[in-house]
Amino acid sequence: MKKVAFVFPGQGSQEVGMGKAFYEQNATIQQRVQEAEEALQVPIRQLMFEGPQEELTRTENAQPALFLTSAVVADLLKENGIEPVMVAGHSLGEYSALYSAGSLSLTEGVKLVQSRGRLMEEAYPSGKGAMAAVLGLDEADIEEVAASISEQGEAVDVANFNCPGQIVISGTKQGVELAIEQLKEKGAKRVIPLNVSGPFHSRLMKPASEKFQAVLNDITISPANVPVYANVTAEPTKDPGEISDLLVKQIFSPVRFSETIQKMIDEDVDAIVEVGNGKVLSGLVRKVNRRMKTFAVQDPESLEQFLAWYKEDS
Repeated sequence: MKKVAFVFPGQGSQEVGMGKAFYEQNATIQQRVQEAEEALQVPIRQLMFEGPQEELTRTENAQPALFLTSAVVADLLKENGIEPVMVAGHSLGEYSALYSAGSLSLTEGVKLVQSRGRLMEEAYPSGKGAMAAVLGLDEADIEEVAASISEQGEAVDVANFNCPGQIVISGTKQGVELAIEQLKEKGAKRVIPLNVSGPFHSRLMKPASEKFQAVLNDITISPANVPVYANVTAEPTKDPGEISDLLVKQIFSPVRFSETIQKMIDEDVDAIVEVGNGKVLSGLVRKVNRRMKTFAVQDPESLEQFLAWYKEDS
């Protein structure tokens, strides 16, 4: 039997039409989307399938929409006999990973990420925070620039270790603007400002994490059926208490995605499958190890391609 790992995309992978082709073909998915919509009390199906994109992209809508899309695709894979040996997600995607590992129910999961999105939006004034992707510069150089600017009173932190040569910084708008100039001087190939509404995965999100702790206290997290690699530690866990603690820290801590992928590859998986909308993570996986077999299952056609490979010689 082939060993596959599932990875789940985070915010930024949302687009109008996500999940629609699967929804139209499958009565079980229709039922799950309806359950989620009732739990959220938001017309999430309409936002996912018809937009507008601007409304879908709002953090408190994008997060449940992405979670829901990934969750129903994970369910479809399981209906086809595909059980991952380990899972991980990028930021928000960690919640989809927990759902697929049996730690979160669908309705609690969508409500949890809706609250998370809202708290992240409210944690810092809109337009006052920023994020930027730094390409082609060493981790140590980036951390040195971030620390130096932070000492001057403008918070800047490393937010995502995505893959070799791609690291994201996050902080105050002014701090990130200063960092962009200094990182270019240090030799970064490119520094690209990201279209986000806040300084996610930075110390500026600590107020959101404190409020999120109270939300998590009302949620049942079950032991995971398979190892879930946590963003904060890049280590696998199945323990509900540890999962809960790490979800609180994740809001203001860097996403150690590159390290997570390397550890999954070291476990001799045959393929890493991106489950949900888009192909962003598949691209990052190939930058960690270009020989790693990847699939991005996001519509009936890509599902068929993956199933055909999975069933070869197995």
